[in-house]
Amino acid sequence: MSFSALLLLLLFSPTIGAVTGAPTAYEMLERFHFPEGLLPKGVIGYELDPSSGKFRADLNGSCSFSLEGSYQLNYQKTITGYISDGRLTELHGISVKVLFFWLNILNVVRVGDDIDFSVGVASASFSLDNFFVSPQCGCGLDCGDLRLRKLKLGKENPSLSSV
Repeated sequence: MSFSALLLLLLFSPTIGAVTGAPTAYEMLERFHFPEGLLPKGVIGYELDPSSGKFRADLNGSCSFSLEGSYQLNYQKTITGYISDGRLTELHGISVKVLFFWLNILNVVRVGDDIDFSVGVASASFSLDNFFVSPQCGCGLDCGDLRLRKLKLGKENPSLSSV
């Protein structure tokens, strides 16, 4: 095995990457000025081409949940797209239910303390505070331990009470 092949294996293998201290997918999101809560719990690995920003994140299965009882989200087992500072573009693998229709989330852009989600012809903006905690498949943020963590964050910092 050549040195470059070994280096690629070390960089992109989730198991070996954890041993070498490679950043997690959640830490990579933060490096691009996004909160970790854009991804649900359960990311088992990712790949990122630093020159193009093309990425792939793998979950341990497809994932669905509701947020605050109003938005239903669905993450496929594999999510792909491009990432740059404050921008996720050409996304595949994330959809949101609007009324009776499932729409693909195509772009996510950070604008100051807000995050804009685009489904093509329409978009919606939400406060960054809503994404500090990663949702859990099946129950979103209303799971036992996540709900307690949310409440504690809100008490420690009143500006986070809408999380």
